[in-house]
Formats: sequence, C-alpha cells, structure tokens
Amino acid sequence: MAEAIKQIRKEIPTPEEEQSQAISEIIAALASNREAIISTIGIIKHLQDMGVLEAINGLLEKRVDVGAIAIQQVNQPGMHNIIKNGMNTFKFLGQLNPDELQVLLNGVTRGLEKLGERIDRNDKVSLWQLGNSFRNDEVRTSLFTMLGLLEGMGEVFQRDKRDLH
Repeated sequence: MAEAIKQIRKEIPTPEEEQSQAISEIIAALASNREAIISTIGIIKHLQDMGVLEAINGLLEKRVDVGAIAIQQVNQPGMHNIIKNGMNTFKFLGQLNPDELQVLLNGVTRGLEKLGERIDRNDKVSLWQLGNSFRNDEVRTSLFTMLGLLEGMGEVFQRDKRDLH
C-alpha cells in the first residue's frame, strides 16, 4: 500500500525565474507579431519626426492647464449654441432620405451651373421673358417643389406656435 501524502510542497519561482519567464514570453510575442511591431515602430518614428509625440507629451504634462482652458472655451456663451446647432444638424441629416437628398443636391448643382452660364453671358431678363419662363417645364417643376418646401415649413411653424418673424 502507498503511504499517505502528509506534506505538499509548492514550488515558488524566484524573482529571477519570474523575470526570465516574462522575458521569454515577450520575445515569443514579438517574434509571432514581427510585422505588426515593425509597422508600429515605423508609425511612431514618423510621429516623432513630425513632432506629434512631443506635442502630445506636452499636452499630457500640462493636462490640468489645458483642461482648464478647454472648459473655459466650452463655457463661452456662443459655444453652447454651436454645440446645440451641431447636434441638431446631425439629427436633421439623419432624418433625410439619402436618395431624395442626392436628387435635391444634383438639382442645386445644375441650378448653380445655369446661374453661372447666365452671369457669364450677362443676360438681362425682361418681365416678358420672366413671365414666359413659367411655361418651361423645368421652371414649373422647381417652383412646385419650392411650394412644397414652403408648405411643409409653414405646417411646422404653425404647429410650433412661436412667433418666428
């Protein structure tokens, strides 16, 4: 029969053995990720050459002062409006159908091209020509589109009940 185990010895590595083990693991990781490490070193070298690392280091050393200046700038009265307007702009853009927006922007681009052509030719428009332009399908389509835009804006303005003018 076997003897009962009375004492368990746990082997605790010495600090030198732990350090040797850590170095071996680091070298193995470097060897298996050689290309990524070399690319990262190249990126860091370019950042150092451009002075970016020095700037970041300076910002980190003066982080309290930089933070105080940033808070002062954000607390300016106009900055609150800029932040709110930026958020509202992103909300507005998120509500738009990209295909409809593309059609509208294409129309604006073509309209600006036509405007430039007329300016280059130095066209003078008489009231008679202006009245005749209502017979043009493109002009009527554009006017009808603008009327739809005005109707939609009017609906929202009436619903909001604030005096906007």
